[in-house]
Amino acid sequence: MSDTHVVTNQVPPLEDFNPAASPVLTEALIREGGEWGLDEVNAVGALNGSAQVQRWGELADRNQPILHTHDRYGHRVDEVEYDPAYHELMTAAVKHGLHAAPWADDRPGSHVVRAAKTSVWTAEPGHMCPISMTYAVVPALRFNPELAKVYEPLLTSRVYDPELTVPSTKPGITAGMSMTEKQGGSDVRAGTTQAVPNGDGTYSLTGHKWFTSAPMGDIFLVLAQAPNGLSCFFLPRVLPDGSRNRMFLQRLKDKLGNHANASSEVEYDGATAWLVGEEGRGVKTIIEMVNLTRLDCTLGSATSMRTGLSRAVHHAQHRKAFGAYLIDQPLMRNVLADLAVEAEAATMLAMRMAGATDKAVRGDEREGLLRRIGLAAGKYWVCKRATPHAGEAMECLGGNGYVEESGMPRLYREAPLMGIWEGSGNVSALDTLRAMATRPECVEVLFDELALGQDPRLDAHAAALKAQLGEFDNIEYRARKVAEDISLALQGSLLVRHGHPAVAEAFLASRLGGQWGGAFGTLPTGLDLAPIIERALVKG
Repeated sequence: MSDTHVVTNQVPPLEDFNPAASPVLTEALIREGGEWGLDEVNAVGALNGSAQVQRWGELADRNQPILHTHDRYGHRVDEVEYDPAYHELMTAAVKHGLHAAPWADDRPGSHVVRAAKTSVWTAEPGHMCPISMTYAVVPALRFNPELAKVYEPLLTSRVYDPELTVPSTKPGITAGMSMTEKQGGSDVRAGTTQAVPNGDGTYSLTGHKWFTSAPMGDIFLVLAQAPNGLSCFFLPRVLPDGSRNRMFLQRLKDKLGNHANASSEVEYDGATAWLVGEEGRGVKTIIEMVNLTRLDCTLGSATSMRTGLSRAVHHAQHRKAFGAYLIDQPLMRNVLADLAVEAEAATMLAMRMAGATDKAVRGDEREGLLRRIGLAAGKYWVCKRATPHAGEAMECLGGNGYVEESGMPRLYREAPLMGIWEGSGNVSALDTLRAMATRPECVEVLFDELALGQDPRLDAHAAALKAQLGEFDNIEYRARKVAEDISLALQGSLLVRHGHPAVAEAFLASRLGGQWGGAFGTLPTGLDLAPIIERALVKG
């Protein structure tokens, strides 16, 4: 063979690795009350890193869902065909309790363990949409105890059954949400879908929804205008008598990423539904559902950062340039360490919000207040950081990173989604202000959480934040800066109290101390980068 065909200096595939070996995730899992789930999280991570599951992720993403509106004879069927790999991923995710399982688990920390499991199940993000929605619908469904009694055990079941049939006859079901409309988007109160009472306890829904993800779910929560205002409804794909509900799939969205997940436009033409909660209280009914999906968005963005970091570090460990491995070169070490600091801070904040969620659903008022402000701000900032992080991680691979086989383009396409889903940046930032307006006591809880007095840079940042919150002129105009500074304060506090000293110092010097440029890889000199990079090394 000619020497020109000898392959050298190429990086081996990143396979048979375990993302659960991440120190920052393990530490957070223990700290937030989920130590009992360490073995479960490790098992999910090991499965995720296997060559088989990585292959499933590639196939599910590459072979996008296909909508079949009619069968060969002209009958409406409104079914979505998925690649078999998608169903393999769904089966595994449900089996390991990444969906609604915590609602059937009374152990403290069950929501934290579930959060950690989702954070190591990284092979393909698209199928996590129905997994997340199945998790989130349970609190809303409980506003109708009769429906919850029947369907909650099926939502928490560890069995995935993709067959489109009567939900109550299945061993397990998945759920979806149908909220936004073309004229309103995030302004769900602008929805025009009508709900007309039928006199027998059911309603007939007529209208058009602009984004309904995972349309092959078994049940959906739908917002519609009832006689007394915007209300929440339970709508099954298949009615109790076995007939198809009048939920018609118009088309699937042609999206930037998230290709394995079928996002659809749906028309309800007299579809049968049942009221959940009170008429006119639709937003109140779904608010906890929104909080839970926002938590998953924050976790998803932190996961994206750790995934990109792992691939960048793996490449740098095995690739030589100019006579030395990339990971040993000073400027690359600056970039990798900077990416690692961002990923650690994001993971700590996301898992802190998972811990607050676990305690809040068990009645802890303080943790509920912290989550109210911290999750709104954290969702804004962590999700906002994911896209530039993915871009920089891709660049660490050079031209190889721009090629589909590397997995980096898929990661980059996915990165913006979490910032858009469940309210784009402006919505999350404004919700941070709304938290302070409706529950002003959450500000006191926030500053108590910061545990000040341990580092002057954090103290100075907190003092400036307090002054900023006390100035009400143009505060809506400044909402993004408010949310960013709240998030940075929480991240800094978590790192000072619980983080690795080298990571904490790098964060404080750069993010709070001002010794930082406008791009990753601009950390100041004098930092101890070795332990930061060591914590990011890919492990089996």
